[in-house]
Amino acid sequence: MQAHYTSAPKKDAFLHALGASVRARRSALGLTLRALGEKAGVSERFLVQLEGGSGNISVARLLDVAEALGTSPASLLSQAEGAPEPLARSVALVGLRGAGKSELGTRVAERLGVPFVEVDAIVVKESGMSLATMFEMHGEAYFRRAELAALERLMSQAPCVIATSGSIVTHAQTWTMLRARALTVWLRATAEDHWDRVVAQGDGRPMKGRPEAMSELRALLKERKPLYAQAEHAIDTSSITLTNAVEEIARAARGKSRHEKTKGSKR
Repeated sequence: MQAHYTSAPKKDAFLHALGASVRARRSALGLTLRALGEKAGVSERFLVQLEGGSGNISVARLLDVAEALGTSPASLLSQAEGAPEPLARSVALVGLRGAGKSELGTRVAERLGVPFVEVDAIVVKESGMSLATMFEMHGEAYFRRAELAALERLMSQAPCVIATSGSIVTHAQTWTMLRARALTVWLRATAEDHWDRVVAQGDGRPMKGRPEAMSELRALLKERKPLYAQAEHAIDTSSITLTNAVEEIARAARGKSRHEKTKGSKR
């Protein structure tokens, strides 16, 4: 009888899909690699290889990992076999500072198995100066040109998850281009949540000694709301858990209906 062997490319594709399945489950549970490694009795290094598609895991170890994730090997394998097609376009997260773009963006990218990038970080790296210095020396127009150039390059590359600047919606050319070429997701939040999150990040400078700061924040949210509302999808981060927000954005990225606005419960 002639033996049948699975081709190397097919094996590689399956291992990458299995790794993505493990990573998605871990992300949904909010577990770090270290925490999962401790629960499953495997090393972080092994988990990095597994999630990256280079770890050819044994059945026994897959059982350990699956149990640590509160699922079964069969479920992880089934998800790997039914892995979705690659993203057709990038996901761009918009909203004021404190909306959760960095934290959610990191987790959504992990969930989808694509890179996460912050446009401001690209502009800073390529210009060799901080944003504050850039605005002081060259003005906003210079930043907007650099921002648009960075986004246009990203749009020509493989899909990724992008955290944009809070004011991107005020630049018509950039905002129009982004809406045409990426899935735009507005991360909505109350003024109070925006405020608390910025303070929790350790930056109280915008509010220090300024009793009118909250009123200004509310006015800014009101002013930009019609622009943010032009996004293809919206998530109310003040009324939905982080894990659920990740899942909602991931589902939208995989083809949820256009212009659907999502609001979830914290329960």
